[in-house]
Formats: sequence, C-alpha cells, structure tokens
Amino acid sequence: MEEYLPIIIQMAAGAVGGNIAGSILQAQSFGFLGNSLVGIIGGGMTNRILLEFNVTLNGSGLDHGSIVSDLISGCLGGGLLMLLIAFLRSLIGR
Repeated sequence: MEEYLPIIIQMAAGAVGGNIAGSILQAQSFGFLGNSLVGIIGGGMTNRILLEFNVTLNGSGLDHGSIVSDLISGCLGGGLLMLLIAFLRSLIGR
C-alpha cells in the first residue's frame, strides 16, 4: 500500500488543483466533476512524468517532506493540465 500512496496523494491534490484552475478560468470551466477529473489525470501524469525522469522531490515513503512534495506536485500538475485544456479549448472556440 505504501508504494501507491504517493500517486493517490498526487491524484487527490490534482483534483484540488483542477478545481482551483477551473475557478480562476470560469468561462472555460468544466464544472466541479469535470475539473476534478482533469485534475486527477494531471496529478497522475505528474507522478508518471516524475518517475520517468527519476526525479525525487524530497525522498520517498511517508515522511512529511514526501507528502508535502506529493501534494504540491499533484496540485500543480492538475492545475496546469486544466489551464492547458482551457487554453486549447479557447483556441478551438468550443
């Protein structure tokens, strides 16, 4: 279970990040559920990208630093994916 905890934390934080980005861009928002799903995907992608490049932000496991870095990276990943999708959506013009 301990190896899955970082991705769970990042996906949950990604949902928060997606909703924060959706609230900033109200015209491009997908609603609560849509923003959460985009954020969850962004948080999970952040975990995968960091693993692919062997980036460890602050150790591994269940120490406070690792949990905080998982929260920050998941929130940023979810928010950035939401912003990217909103930008692409505005270019296409709905």
